Amino acid sequence: MPARHARRVAAAVLITAALIGRSPHAPGFPIVLRAQAATPARPGPVTFDAARAFEHLKQMVAIGPRPAGSPEIRQTRAYITHQLALLGLTVQEQRFVAQTPVGAVEMVNLIVRLPGRRADRLLFTGHYDTKPLRTGRFVGANDGGSSAAFLIELARVLKARPRDYTYELIWLDGEEAFCTGWDECGRPGSPDNTYGSRYFVQAARKANALASIKGMVLVDMIGDSDLRLLRDTNSTAWMTDAIWRAAKGLAYGRVFADQTTSIEDDHLAFLAAGIPSVDLIDLDYPYWHTPDDTLDHVSARSLQAVGDVLLAALPDLENGLRK
Repeated sequence: MPARHARRVAAAVLITAALIGRSPHAPGFPIVLRAQAATPARPGPVTFDAARAFEHLKQMVAIGPRPAGSPEIRQTRAYITHQLALLGLTVQEQRFVAQTPVGAVEMVNLIVRLPGRRADRLLFTGHYDTKPLRTGRFVGANDGGSSAAFLIELARVLKARPRDYTYELIWLDGEEAFCTGWDECGRPGSPDNTYGSRYFVQAARKANALASIKGMVLVDMIGDSDLRLLRDTNSTAWMTDAIWRAAKGLAYGRVFADQTTSIEDDHLAFLAAGIPSVDLIDLDYPYWHTPDDTLDHVSARSLQAVGDVLLAALPDLENGLRK
């Protein structure tokens, strides 16, 4: 081979080696070229990922029953706080002692604030405790688990988006009654339920901070595999309309049904304080408050539907809050 030609071949081999990051003298020299760096595409908005939410749900169900005041709910708080810390978010603990039919119980609301261009707040809430059952093991995959998991994923999405309003995500403690029924052993003015939401509103009133809360969205029992949400007549009508309108636009009309129901839930304390509020809940769940509220009766698809619709409804919700 002529010397000049040999030099050209050697140069070509060295150039190829540089492209693939391997020495031409290395054994098994591969014939693979490194991809050229492309101009990165402009990222779109971060979207709700139900697979992430469902993984959080599985982890919390694995903890077991998580009644208010129990070691398991403390473990659940640690899990939620750790997952939010991985997102770069700081959790504020709102501790209080609730007087319940079983005595004084320490409870903790968890609060994450995402500052916006304005100080006015829009709250996204749900409870993370499970009902204490005297018979059977209640792990609350849907009732307690779905809302707590949903809010972790919602925090990830909202953190990445520009915000006009300041958003607060709140994991409420003590939604569940300690007695068997919803309020069978409550006292006048002190029901045996919704301890966390009532305390949050009370604390905001004492701090003269109610006026900055412009609206509240509550999610509860949104993981049912056969999810069907009805319009709650106790909720603020225009907020319900905005969410159901978004659902129709995304072809989720079967999930967000055009029928009504009347729900008593954590939103009542906010409504009583004059705060527009809406509750998304499916109480037509055969496994409600039974040991069969397990992972095999919930679905990531249901969490995805609620996440997609709520994010799509946000512009209309915020427009309504400005009126």
